[in-house]
Amino acid sequence: MSNVSLPIGGRNFAVSCADGEEAHIEMLGRMVDERARKIGGQQSETRMLLFAALMMADELHEAHKGAPAPDAAQPVTPAPASIESTEIDPAMVDRVNALAERIEKLAAALEQGPVSA
Repeated sequence: MSNVSLPIGGRNFAVSCADGEEAHIEMLGRMVDERARKIGGQQSETRMLLFAALMMADELHEAHKGAPAPDAAQPVTPAPASIESTEIDPAMVDRVNALAERIEKLAAALEQGPVSA
């Protein structure tokens, strides 16, 4: 396990991840930070993270609406990494959903106040 520090909305968050996943988690953190910075203003940290998560969830929802429904009879096989694809990778959707759940839990914990170490 590795720890990654993610600067999001002017604050650093420590996140644990599997070895080798650091660059991917950092990239996801930059995506969240980008949305959090768009929100800006005098929002509380909790609300900023909530709105960033909602923006990302909305983008994911729109992507789902535009994607063709998978055929249950045929398994989805990912395209080779060297070929650009317009299809959404179901594994990536699962990862984004898992991250959204983690963000919701973080937001809930932040709403409860500071955690003493």
